[in-house]
Amino acid sequence: MRVDAFDFALPQHNVAQHPLDPREAARLLHIEWRLRDRHVRDLPSLIDDRDLLVFNDTQVIPARLRGRRGNAGVELLLHEPLGRDRWRCFARPAKRLSAGDRIAIGDDLEAHVLDKLGGGEVEVELASAADVGAAIERHGIMPLPPYIKRGPGGDERDRRDYQTIFAARPGAVAAPTASLHVTETLLAAMLARGARQVRLTLHVGAGTFLPVKVADTRAHAMHAERYEVSDDAAAILAAHRRQSGRVFAFGTTVLRTLETIYEGGTYRPGGGRTDIFLQPGVPVRSIDRLLTNFHLPRSTLFMLVAAIGGLERMRRAYAHAVRAGYRFFSYGDACLLERAAR
Repeated sequence: MRVDAFDFALPQHNVAQHPLDPREAARLLHIEWRLRDRHVRDLPSLIDDRDLLVFNDTQVIPARLRGRRGNAGVELLLHEPLGRDRWRCFARPAKRLSAGDRIAIGDDLEAHVLDKLGGGEVEVELASAADVGAAIERHGIMPLPPYIKRGPGGDERDRRDYQTIFAARPGAVAAPTASLHVTETLLAAMLARGARQVRLTLHVGAGTFLPVKVADTRAHAMHAERYEVSDDAAAILAAHRRQSGRVFAFGTTVLRTLETIYEGGTYRPGGGRTDIFLQPGVPVRSIDRLLTNFHLPRSTLFMLVAAIGGLERMRRAYAHAVRAGYRFFSYGDACLLERAAR
């Protein structure tokens, strides 16, 4: 399909810069055969004992590092670990860096450039007199998407706001934003309705921020992201599906993982890397319901929701959301998509 089929007008004032407090106050567009305006706090009333809630337990690391090479400022965005203290990262300005360069970050962390990878990426090794992970925590800035505007030093509130209650496994450079809406109170209310929960891991990479630069979706190459699904989680998912239960994915990262491991009517445990690209014409088989935020025009995530809801229906839903003042993107409102009965 042509990428411009996924374009839509979005006023800047619809882009959320901070989350609502409380989180449950966010709006929820329920997309069934018709559109229903609700709130996230209404989710428990839409859930029952048929639902298995699936969450991503990845933890966002403060992956944006600012340092100096001589007198020149350098910014690194860590996005893929390559071994002990070695990282693949985006660098600015990458063209001025060479293998062998050393970038000082604060007074106790240094990045050694090992290789230039092209496309603005470099491979670095981090070194510190103390613990490297602790040094990253001290000096790093939360890697917010570019549409969330912050000063050079970031905002300390984002260390709390840009992390889900499920965060347990460090490695992501972007939050699984659908679960940012879930508080302990909301989770307890959903489980009290008889729903069960299960967790998996997909470490969201910086590729999620990259624009689609081609004219035809067939020419777009997805960045791979690391995932892991335990034996227990896969068994719970498979048993629930056999019993005709509903698999309710909280976020596109959960959906992409489940579609990757779904095979022959069941779910395959294990880990690996996925570059799955869901778009209209690619059947979605592994879930029944999806909670997700509102996504960028021309993005692979808008293409993903169009794969579930149909492009024209999603264009109508997004047009309604813009007119009704819904808040878009990571800190914004949510929508609930129901897949057609399998």
